[in-house]
Amino acid sequence: MDKRKLMLLVGALIVAIGTAFAARSLFAGASTPQAEAAAKMPMGPKVLVAQRALPVGTIITADALNFQAWPKDMVQDAYFVEGEADMQKLLGTVVRNPMTAGEPVTKGNLVAPGDRGFLAAALGPGMRAVTIPVSARTGVAGFVFPGDHIDLVLTQTVKGSGDSGMALKASETILKNLRVLATDQSTEQEMVEGKTRVRTFSTVTLEVTPKIAEKIAVAQTIGTISLSLRSLADNSAELEQAIASGDVKIPAGATKQQEEALIKQAMARPIESSKASFVTGGDVSRFQRTTVPVATAPAGGGYSAPAASPAPQMAANGRPVPTGPVVRVTRGKDTEDVSIGAK
Repeated sequence: MDKRKLMLLVGALIVAIGTAFAARSLFAGASTPQAEAAAKMPMGPKVLVAQRALPVGTIITADALNFQAWPKDMVQDAYFVEGEADMQKLLGTVVRNPMTAGEPVTKGNLVAPGDRGFLAAALGPGMRAVTIPVSARTGVAGFVFPGDHIDLVLTQTVKGSGDSGMALKASETILKNLRVLATDQSTEQEMVEGKTRVRTFSTVTLEVTPKIAEKIAVAQTIGTISLSLRSLADNSAELEQAIASGDVKIPAGATKQQEEALIKQAMARPIESSKASFVTGGDVSRFQRTTVPVATAPAGGGYSAPAASPAPQMAANGRPVPTGPVVRVTRGKDTEDVSIGAK
């Protein structure tokens, strides 16, 4: 190796060593950034939040809302703040805009009784409100409150023609799972010393479909309508039957939230069953009828009388022509055919 190449090699080696030392000094001198803990957001007063998902038309009850601590900088004037808002005055109000669980309740999300559009806000999409008269006997003695679900039982008396036949007394469940919107003109539960006050009422307003509203209007002219309070467990059992039979279908690929929304909607819908249960007087007492008495058909419809028997055909000798099995009887020179059942 000549002298020139050796000098170039030594020079390159010196440059590489200097570069390495310079880089080491640069990284050693740089300070490592320290992660600073985020400052904890200060909490402010407690505000009213939804305890569960509240769709449009939900009637507010004591278990629907609750006060919860909220960040101080995020408290708005539209929120209900503990100590300033009266929780009891919000019971019976109706949700105007849907709210999710944990969402703060604003004054614009609730409609109070007496406000314009209150009852319309309580109705679900496509639903109607109808009012029926009740008494202490037909209204479960006042143990029906807004937000409950009830069945309707129709009791009627079917009379026969004249006074010869005993009338048929019958009752049947004509509609199921109807939501109570109001009793009389009250849409809230009255609280006395922390307990729900039970009181009688003379009218009940129900949420129904347009077709069911027509049926209720006709049922009031037929007989007496009674309320039958439903258990909360009945909705779950009937929902399982509806899902098993295919009446309620949950689309494939639906999210958990979509599935829960479909199930809640199905549990709240009125049931218009074609196989309604019924009881007649004969099921209660042996001295009552079990069938509908025959009635003469009035003008415009009703029960029809049984068809009259056709006139018997007459033979040449003036005797009726026998029908069915016959026996030939000979008396002297006379022979005739006699029906076995003839007298």
